[in-house]
Amino acid sequence: MKPALTHVALAVRDVARTIAFYSRHAQLHVVHDRTDHGVRVAWLSEVEHDPRFVLVCIEQHDAHAPAHSSMLHLGFALGSRDEVDAAATMAHAENILVSEPLYAGPVVGYFCIVADPDGNQVEFSYGQPIDPRALPPA
Repeated sequence: MKPALTHVALAVRDVARTIAFYSRHAQLHVVHDRTDHGVRVAWLSEVEHDPRFVLVCIEQHDAHAPAHSSMLHLGFALGSRDEVDAAATMAHAENILVSEPLYAGPVVGYFCIVADPDGNQVEFSYGQPIDPRALPPA
């Protein structure tokens, strides 16, 4: 069997706050939630049933926020520039907007950066091809 990417795991300080953020900003759904040996773990997915990929949130109260200068981030595609602008407006109102919407060319597209409750950067973009065949020639 060929390996399949199934999840990304993040250390978070407060699972409930992280669930609220990703539910509100990325419309993710809780598909699994448990506590093992006092550690809460929640799985979030774009679909409510039969997920193929999940964001695993593992509660670690001493987790450190990543540096904002890093390009490390989670990326979510949106359907239009207006949707990116709306994501930025909501984030600005919550004082979590890291980078205003910007068009960065045909590879990166139009995007904004938001900080989740643990300081992880979350990119909302439009026009960013994920299929390498859709990229412009180098």
